Amino acid sequence: MQQSLDGLPPAGTHLTCSYANRTGGLQIVRVTNVPGWYFERVVFPAQTILFCALPEAQLEVYTGSHATCLLADTIPCTQLEIREMVSSIAVAAD
Repeated sequence: MQQSLDGLPPAGTHLTCSYANRTGGLQIVRVTNVPGWYFERVVFPAQTILFCALPEAQLEVYTGSHATCLLADTIPCTQLEIREMVSSIAVAAD
């Protein structure tokens, strides 16, 4: 399945973030603490999503059954940031 980057939050320095659902159940993730921007997605078991967020954003992770949905975790997006890795081959060539 192809996964694409979501729309960008308001102007600023953006982080490219990744979140993986490592549980056996569905999760709902969302960012609500950035004024003027709202992000929410369903994440299936073993699925990884990519999204852009501002450094101050916090990802809320909800789990539950058919009738309830409970906040399980809140993760600062700075901890979910994907950073470029510099190849040792490219460094050695310089």
